[in-house]
Amino acid sequence: MLLALTIAFTSCKDKAEEANVSDAEAAAVSESTSEKYTVNVAESTIHWKGFKPTGTHTGTISLDNGVFKTEDGQLQSGSFLIDMKSINVTDLESGDGKENLEAHLMGTVEGKEGDFFNVTKFPNAAFEITGTEAMENGKTKLSGNLTIKGQKHNISFPVTMSNEGDMMSIDSEPFTIDRTVWGVNYGSKSIFDDLGDKFISDDMELKISLKAKKS
Repeated sequence: MLLALTIAFTSCKDKAEEANVSDAEAAAVSESTSEKYTVNVAESTIHWKGFKPTGTHTGTISLDNGVFKTEDGQLQSGSFLIDMKSINVTDLESGDGKENLEAHLMGTVEGKEGDFFNVTKFPNAAFEITGTEAMENGKTKLSGNLTIKGQKHNISFPVTMSNEGDMMSIDSEPFTIDRTVWGVNYGSKSIFDDLGDKFISDDMELKISLKAKKS
């Protein structure tokens, strides 16, 4: 996941800011008086973009489930599970390479299981909140542990939070992560020599959009 969640391939221009990445931290703990919100997976998604010299690929990933807790209207803790088998390519049409790229990313092609996400071995990615910090312009810096392919690292990125009735929305700005930090190394120029212009950028762009209902 997350997400991010994690794919990569396109031109190196017009990229979002890179998320701060560090070692995994302890998950945030909620007070007993906190309010619980359950993620509406049908209305939540993670958008991704990958970069390579000849262009970009874009797509989405769905969530399996998620729960957040708030105190006095402020996000306090929570986590969500990302369904890596839901990787969807949106810039290609069916029959025009879409299914082939999706299969390669998910690792369902025999002999290429480990190139990207190997969803048979790692069907889920995960994100757990470790902290929040108020920023300017009403934004919040959200920090959490992102687990992909069994590797966990902490990332921080800006989000906008809003509440309307029993519904809460959490929307991130686009941000990038270095996929090789999570062991997604296929086509990486920083890992493999002599790739020429056949490389895929280490940077992978993510944008998270979540809807949750008070429960």
